[in-house]
Amino acid sequence: MNAFVGEIVGTMILIIMGCGVNASGSLTGTLAKGTGWLLGTIGWGMAVALAIFAVGDISGAHLNPAVTLGLAIAGDFPWENVASYIAAQMIGAIIGATVVFFHYLPHWAKTDDPGTKLGVFSTGPAVPHTPANVLSEVIGTFMLVFGILAIGANNFTQGLQPLVVGLLVMAIGNSLGSTTGYAINPARDLGPRIAHAILPIPGKGSSNWEYAWVPVIGPALGGLYGGLFYVAVFRGLADAYFWVGSIVVGIIAGLALLKPATAES
Repeated sequence: MNAFVGEIVGTMILIIMGCGVNASGSLTGTLAKGTGWLLGTIGWGMAVALAIFAVGDISGAHLNPAVTLGLAIAGDFPWENVASYIAAQMIGAIIGATVVFFHYLPHWAKTDDPGTKLGVFSTGPAVPHTPANVLSEVIGTFMLVFGILAIGANNFTQGLQPLVVGLLVMAIGNSLGSTTGYAINPARDLGPRIAHAILPIPGKGSSNWEYAWVPVIGPALGGLYGGLFYVAVFRGLADAYFWVGSIVVGIIAGLALLKPATAES
């Protein structure tokens, strides 16, 4: 297996287990319906850990375009491989979401609410507020990429590091995820959203393409800034890109502050 296939398989595993726990806790007729937010954050954290265990030695288990971008801008991954990794992550995400559709096949028709069905596949804001929603995804993904780089700088007993990264994802979900559903990964949101749009899901309704750019752009910016911040603070290399990134994040925060909280996205 080469790195391209490794990223497909790893991202597929991530989405099967992650979107799977979304479905388990929300679709009508499942034995776990209504089990709540904590089940979801644990499920996503363990999904990340399993995917890293599976393909970490093959591709590095980025599983996430924001991580790939963050590692590239930090100088820890070659830019010439970025496009192929992102393509593989998108393919894996679509395949994984399709597997979840088939696994829960009888439950789609039993579930009346189209929003619940979409929520199995992709994220949405608790309070629609475009600048604040983008900022939430920036902050969450910043913590993910910064955390991965910080974890990678430490020595762990063999096999422990994937679990630590999984715990990081679970912590982000519990502390920062309830505003937008913490996509923190463009492939994790966009791939399953595409699957939702094309799969024959009974009564599925809209795929909410109006919002779809937020969990793509926000995590991409957060991943890039997480890499730049780590390099600036821990390696002492605060270059022009870091300051430009800081300005961009500051502008997003300013827009979030200025826009009325009651405004629709």
